[in-house]
Amino acid sequence: MYGHVAIAGKHTIPGSVTPPRYGNATLHAASIGDVGRGIQVTIPIGRVAFLGTGAMAEAMVAGMLARGVVQPEQIVASHPRAERRDELVARYGIALVEGNCEAAQGADLLVLTVKPQVIRGVLAEIREVIAPEQVVLSIAAGVPLTTLVNNLGGHGAAARAMPNTPAQIGEGVTVWATTASVTEAQRAVIGTALGALGHAHYVEDEKLVDMATALSGTGPTYIFLVMEALIDAGVHLGFSRHLAEQLVIQTISGSVAFAAQSHKHPAELRNLVTSPGGTSAEAIYQMEKGGLRTVLSKAVHAAYQRTVTLRQAQERD
Repeated sequence: MYGHVAIAGKHTIPGSVTPPRYGNATLHAASIGDVGRGIQVTIPIGRVAFLGTGAMAEAMVAGMLARGVVQPEQIVASHPRAERRDELVARYGIALVEGNCEAAQGADLLVLTVKPQVIRGVLAEIREVIAPEQVVLSIAAGVPLTTLVNNLGGHGAAARAMPNTPAQIGEGVTVWATTASVTEAQRAVIGTALGALGHAHYVEDEKLVDMATALSGTGPTYIFLVMEALIDAGVHLGFSRHLAEQLVIQTISGSVAFAAQSHKHPAELRNLVTSPGGTSAEAIYQMEKGGLRTVLSKAVHAAYQRTVTLRQAQERD
């Protein structure tokens, strides 16, 4: 029997929901129309197929099962290697097949988690078996909606999403968009599926997905580099690398949690701990002198330009 999800709320699916591991669940989910106005709507998720079973696909499977969004028997996935198929069957109790077409047939939601460089081949492979009512969701970076639609022979119901690395532990953030052919009910299903990765934000303009690729999609890279630099600075001061790493990780995670709970602007929080002539003031002076803000801004812009270049290459091919 298919699981059902009661959807309520507006535009965001919190990653903090912890219902039973399997069974039915009530989620405060991203939604449209009546759902966005807070009316309780029961959405049948149906059968979900994953083409490609890498880290992000496994994160979605684990998250959907843990939140009770679907039952194991509702999920089928494809992978060419028997060892990987056996591993996922043993871990999650889902169905695994070798071929993409076999997985795609009969799925209500078809999730493409393959690499961008092979997605055209996968789309060409499944275009003859996909049905008009099926929704295709791609998380391949830089692959626009037009590529999905055109390479599926004009299939209209398509969506594109950009999650980030913390999604692998259910703490990610995903920005997603759809074609105009996707119905409100289908969008609610997509939002529920992406909510298994953490927070999901629906946007009407696909350009914002490209922008999110540079800000939140690539964002963990910026944070990891800052963490690495702070740990190295701690070692330079005389801390052991292990202790420096613990101090930095907790400082960053604690600061993020504090900022989220305080609902204050980061500049206000920074001013609260910056005393005149103090250590924070001296440190901030050096960071501003070194152009930290400018470097971060240029990094995000460069990532965005690269995303646009990848998308344009997809559109030309």
